[in-house]
Amino acid sequence: MEVAPSDNALSRLGRRLNQRIQYFLDKSSPHVIGRWICLLLALTCYVARVWYLRGFYIVSYGLGIYNLNLLLGFITPQFDPELEGPELPTKADEEFRPFVRRLPEFKFWYASIKSIFMGMGMTFFSVFDVPVFWPILLLYWFLLFFVTMKRQIRHMIKHRYLPFTFGKKKYGKGPIAKDSK
Repeated sequence: MEVAPSDNALSRLGRRLNQRIQYFLDKSSPHVIGRWICLLLALTCYVARVWYLRGFYIVSYGLGIYNLNLLLGFITPQFDPELEGPELPTKADEEFRPFVRRLPEFKFWYASIKSIFMGMGMTFFSVFDVPVFWPILLLYWFLLFFVTMKRQIRHMIKHRYLPFTFGKKKYGKGPIAKDSK
């Protein structure tokens, strides 16, 4: 039996690894809180490593900018009301349309955890440890965060949407119709 050139041991190993990763991603899909706890643990490990090494501030800055961009995609509606007309109801008699994110929660989590693992991997190579004055980077990141969030919050207020829902609404007990037999 002849083996195709693209079907070598390395490509088979890559496919098996991708299948295993996809299996665990599929299993983690319904466990929202557990996934976010894992993300916080990974972020804590990354911060502890950067703190211990006293370096890799450029990597951390890039990681912060990337995750800020992901956060903006997460809290932004898929269809911008300014560009495509009013998507969300502005009056009580209009039809309710649920908030649909530009970046779904699972993709947001997955991209964030991948970026943290990539940043962690970069801390093992000294070529990425560029000497910089980190307080300036931190100050600039906070400035960028607050300006961006201010603009996003104004957009939320202007178009009256809230990107977070806290479960299904519960209504009070009303008169219960009894079956007549």
